[in-house]
Amino acid sequence: MLLKKLISADVLAPAIVGLVVLIGWDLLVRVTGLPPYLLPGPLLVLSTLVENSGELLASLWVTFQIALFAFLAAAVSGLAIAVLFTLDRWIERSLYPYAVILQTTPLVAIAPLIIIWLKDNTFAALVLCAWIAAFFPVVANTTLGLNSVDRNLNNLFKLYNASPWQRLIYLRLPSALPYYLGGLRISGGLSLIGAVVAEFVAGSGGGGKSGIAYQILIASFNLQIPKMFAALLLVTLLGVAVFAALSALSHWLLKDWHESATRPEG
Repeated sequence: MLLKKLISADVLAPAIVGLVVLIGWDLLVRVTGLPPYLLPGPLLVLSTLVENSGELLASLWVTFQIALFAFLAAAVSGLAIAVLFTLDRWIERSLYPYAVILQTTPLVAIAPLIIIWLKDNTFAALVLCAWIAAFFPVVANTTLGLNSVDRNLNNLFKLYNASPWQRLIYLRLPSALPYYLGGLRISGGLSLIGAVVAEFVAGSGGGGKSGIAYQILIASFNLQIPKMFAALLLVTLLGVAVFAALSALSHWLLKDWHESATRPEG
């Protein structure tokens, strides 16, 4: 079963594309003779990653904690806000535009203010910045799902005199689950991006307490480009892992009943 998954088109096709890109990257560096401080080769990046694995992984763990707390906060608060919007249309009409405004405001513009306001707790400030980047997809997708209930099913619940809370629990929330999970998949990546951007703005260091963005900044300042690429590679792999984990969770929850998790034969 595992071998079948490994040779499936979903895995094989992107693996081939990635291999072609790596070979092309390596050939470009070798043929043009680009120095490592401009563009290091993939083998040099990999060896640098191995040499600095302890330092880089410790910083990545700090960033991951920030992203994880922000993601969990976005998952809970986004669901709660979407339910609140559904229960009262006036609340949705009054507050939803402000959620849009908060989402469209550049994070790099408001992150310095948040960090100044919470200067005594840098970790909380970074989590708040990452949460701002991550919560809107959950709110938007879940609100859409809660408002997209099948009209016939809704009329059936009304016919049996179901209360608004019963319709919410037994009809609206199950119907909105695919939308909610879709929002989580987007939010997972955005929480990581928000954490890295917030760390760039904060510029905080301090050994084991520094995030991966600090390592990227220091490497760029010192023209340690292979190390910077190695840190970027770790962030990218973490983002892919987060998306894969959330996609697997979504498939596991929906595979037995929802069309989005099933594929037609052929």
